[in-house]
Amino acid sequence: MSISRKLGILVFCGVPAIIGGGILYALFGHSFVPVIIYEALLILTAGAFLSKN
Repeated sequence: MSISRKLGILVFCGVPAIIGGGILYALFGHSFVPVIIYEALLILTAGAFLSKN
């Protein structure tokens, strides 16, 4: 997998992390616990895609 494809995957997962994190923070009464869980799931998903050859 080329470096440009890896960077594209990171950007593809980074945008939902920023937008979705803010939405979850507002929906769950200004609590960071759901945001941390959501971010962890995105990191694991991105890592799974990046670890593929």
